[in-house]
Amino acid sequence: MDRETREFAESHFRGLQGRLPSKVSPTPDRVDFIEKPDSFSYTDFFKSYLLPNVPCVFSSAFTEHWGCRKRWVTPSGKPDFDHLLQNYGDVVVPVANCGVQEYNSNPKEHMPLKDYISYWKEFIRGDYSSPRGCLYLKDWHLCRSPFHADILRSYSWSVNICGRKKWLFFPPGQEEALRDSHGGLPYDVTAPEFLESHLHPVLEVTQEAGEMVFVPSGWHHQVHNLEDTISINHNWINGCNLANTWRFLQQELCAVQQEVSEWRDTMPDWHHHCQVIMKSCSGINFEEFYHFLKVIAERRLPLVKKIGPGEVRCSEDSGLGPQHAIFDISRIAEVLASVVVNPDFQRVDTSKFLPQPEDLLQQLQEALATTDPL
Repeated sequence: MDRETREFAESHFRGLQGRLPSKVSPTPDRVDFIEKPDSFSYTDFFKSYLLPNVPCVFSSAFTEHWGCRKRWVTPSGKPDFDHLLQNYGDVVVPVANCGVQEYNSNPKEHMPLKDYISYWKEFIRGDYSSPRGCLYLKDWHLCRSPFHADILRSYSWSVNICGRKKWLFFPPGQEEALRDSHGGLPYDVTAPEFLESHLHPVLEVTQEAGEMVFVPSGWHHQVHNLEDTISINHNWINGCNLANTWRFLQQELCAVQQEVSEWRDTMPDWHHHCQVIMKSCSGINFEEFYHFLKVIAERRLPLVKKIGPGEVRCSEDSGLGPQHAIFDISRIAEVLASVVVNPDFQRVDTSKFLPQPEDLLQQLQEALATTDPL
C-alpha cells in the first residue's frame, strides 16, 4: 500500500463519520472480470473491490502456476482420483449430506477420503444419483451450498481447481426480504416459493476452471456445481472489514441473549453463559475477538515504531509495508475503542489480559500520533 492508497482509504472511513457502512450496499450491475495479472495491482484491488465491498472474478491466468491445478486434475480437466487416493487416501475428512436439511444446514459425518472417492465414482456411474444421497466433502462441492454469508463477515476467495460453478449473490441487506416470520433465512433461494415471489438474486456469476471469485463481506450467496468440481477457498479479515466483523459479533451476542432471556434472572453468570453459547455458535466470543485484535496489533506496532515522523516511504508491492501497517492500526484502534466501552465486553473478566485493553488502545493511539498526518 502506498501513501495515496492509504489516504484514499482513510478518506473513505472518515466519510462514514464513525458509523459502520450502510447495511444495504450500492449494487453493481455486473461482476467485473479481471483478465491480466500484470495490469492489475493490489492498489487496484484495494480501491475498486475491498473498500467498496463488491465482488469480482479473476481469470485463470492468476492461478495457472498453482501446483494443484496440474497435479489434482487429469488432462481432460476432471478430478484426478488416482492422484488424490495415492496422496490423501487415508485422510479422514468431513462429509455433509446435501439431501438432508437440519435447521439451515446439513448433517455431517467423517470418513477416509478413499471411501468418499469410492462414493464419488459410484455417484458418477449412477448418473449423479446414489441411495446414500448427494454427499459433499468439505469444499469439494457436488451440489449447491446452503444460502449463507461467510463466517464472521469475512472476505473470501474461491478458486476452481477443476469444474464449473454458478454463484447467486445478494448484496448486504437484500437477504432481509427473504427472511421468514421467525427471522430465518431460506435454505435454498432457488426453491419454487422464492422463484414465484420474484425475489431473484441481484448478481449471477458462472465460474470456470482456474478462475477465482472474490466474495465481499456480508454478501449472502448460494453456489451450484455445474459439473464435478474441486475448489480451494480461503477466508480473511483485514482493516477494511474489521468493523463489519465487530458489528456481526455484537449481533450474534444479542441474538443469543434474546434466546435465553427468560433465564436471565435465575441463571448464575448469565452473561458468561451467553458468551459460551455465542462461541459454540460463531466459533468466537468477545474475549477471543480482543485477543485477535491484540495479535494483529502486536505484529503491526513494531513496524510503525521504527518509523520516525516524515520517514514513511511509498511502496507499490503487495507486502506489509509501513503505510499498510499504519492503516491497519488505525482501523484496529477505532474498533478497539468501540470494544472497550461496550457494556457486554465490560462484563468479560479481563483481569489476566496482557496488555489490558485500555493500555493496548493507548499504545495504538500513541503509535498513530507519531506517523505523518494525511
